[in-house]
Amino acid sequence: MRTILIIGIGAGDPGQLTLAAAEALGRTDVFFVLDKGVEKQDLIALRQELMRRFARDDHRVVEVRDPDRDRTAEGYVRAVDDWRRDRADLLEAAMAEHLADGGTGAFLVWGDPALYDSTLAVVEEIEARGKLDVDHVVFPGVSSVSTLAARHRIGLNRVGRPFLVTTGRRIADRLPPDVDDIVVMLDAHCTFTRHVDEDLDIYWGAYLGTADEILVAGPLAEVAQEIVETRRAARERKGWIMDTYLLRRRDAVTGG
Repeated sequence: MRTILIIGIGAGDPGQLTLAAAEALGRTDVFFVLDKGVEKQDLIALRQELMRRFARDDHRVVEVRDPDRDRTAEGYVRAVDDWRRDRADLLEAAMAEHLADGGTGAFLVWGDPALYDSTLAVVEEIEARGKLDVDHVVFPGVSSVSTLAARHRIGLNRVGRPFLVTTGRRIADRLPPDVDDIVVMLDAHCTFTRHVDEDLDIYWGAYLGTADEILVAGPLAEVAQEIVETRRAARERKGWIMDTYLLRRRDAVTGG
């Protein structure tokens, strides 16, 4: 039996690592790292720092080149499924080659493994194939959503009202009419600009929990263009960007 630990490492601040996650790093034999290209080497650098602090001296690191996703495909869900299957093929081969029976491998997952991350689904697919005898354990991490709220010093919910976590793709045409607080992730197209005529505040953050963290907040109509320009400049400077934001209706019932 090979054991795979899926460890949430927070949004970027090493101080967000939980004690359980630190202990899990300390019992890992092999860390599997998906290499996403030169532009995201600083994402790998955080993982390397955590391994330096908490992993055993005899741990090993196996880098696997992350397969490209077909962004020209007509069906989004099918394209993602194909991409995950390609990931599973590569990682299954890496586990078979580099992780012995009885060994413990780990993935260090940005944020929380259960929130908009594919690692858990990929490992589950490898288990379901049955070629390797694999079991997995998940360690939750501090998500970018939690970090966004903390950095802006706000609560995500208001008294008696729900909030929604969704993607930019899902709010492209309209905002859901029955939710007043909407957290948006995976928005590469600044979809909030489609809603500047609505009575909304926005709380936006990029590179949350890192030294490059950027925060902007205010009435959406007033700060939308500032966010677009700030985001473009940051992406050009670093070669990549990870951001999220909360849209909040201003005419909703308020409360703590």
